[in-house]
Amino acid sequence: MIWWAGGGNFTHHQDTNRLIKAWQKPELVVISESYWTAAAKHADIVLPITTSFERNDLTMTGDYSNQHLVPMKQAVPPQFESRNDFDVFADLAEMLKAGGKAVYTEGKDEMGWLKQFYDEAQKAGRAQRVAMPQFNAFWQQNKLIEMRKNEKNEKYVRYAEFRSDPVMNALGTPSGKIEIYSKTIEGFNYKDCPPHATWLAPDEWKGSADKDQLQLLTAHPAHRLHSQLNYAALRKEYAVADREPVTIHPEDAKARGIADGDLVRVWNARGQVLVGARVSDGIKQGVICIHEGAWPDIENGICKNGGANVLTADIPTSRLANGCAGNTSLVYAEKYKGEAPKLTAFEEPPIVTA
Repeated sequence: MIWWAGGGNFTHHQDTNRLIKAWQKPELVVISESYWTAAAKHADIVLPITTSFERNDLTMTGDYSNQHLVPMKQAVPPQFESRNDFDVFADLAEMLKAGGKAVYTEGKDEMGWLKQFYDEAQKAGRAQRVAMPQFNAFWQQNKLIEMRKNEKNEKYVRYAEFRSDPVMNALGTPSGKIEIYSKTIEGFNYKDCPPHATWLAPDEWKGSADKDQLQLLTAHPAHRLHSQLNYAALRKEYAVADREPVTIHPEDAKARGIADGDLVRVWNARGQVLVGARVSDGIKQGVICIHEGAWPDIENGICKNGGANVLTADIPTSRLANGCAGNTSLVYAEKYKGEAPKLTAFEEPPIVTA
């Protein structure tokens, strides 16, 4: 059984078709979701979960600085049958017994937990002379709290103590120094992870491409964060031929009879997608770009929405790192000459009610 709560795995995971095959192995798949994503459509049971507009919460803003503490007040009550994750898992704990809901919630409801989080932050804030009112006042005022700028932090130098006295402030490496060559990694004898920083040719890239192959880059989109809002009217700002755009160099487009705005089929051994051509000299010849984050919409073996991960390889950056290596793949491209299939990525599935 799989219970998936949070994250668009059918969008962010490489080699979508391989994922779909793996997804058939569990006997039961439960998805906690707010939208009819591809993951929700591949679940046996979908639990409608509230969005941030339908529940109370706290958040930090300011990117990595966490400069502000912000109250996130519920704007509307939970819509239709949606419920908070907290309530869902509390009820699940009760069904599983072993202390049940009382153990899971620790006797606190939604606001009780928010107050505890705030109180802990308040203690830390007071230690740094940050004026923070009591929780009830903070919540009623509905205003963010801005942390004081720390002059020392703004002048932070990494490993400053080591630099000032390398002997007394040795690092946690075998030599106590910054090491360019690692004897530990050397001992692993990993072909794809040498003991020193070096460039290794990717499994798939322009340097190893066949004559007609192109190197696919899957950059972050400018108009959304990953897969968020792919369904929204914002699509009108970037979609081409009602699909994700593919940026292609004029010479590569000319060689394939592709004009700006054409529907294009891009494929390799892992799968195929339909995308809209955006011909531009802003990309290098021999390279194309399809932004990551499109909701998969696969029918008759082709993703009609241009999901880039249908084409990417499910391999790690190295045996040691196991990071994501899905940002480059080799593909073929041609002008799509058939009748454009209807886009169904954002349509709701049939709902059966008792």
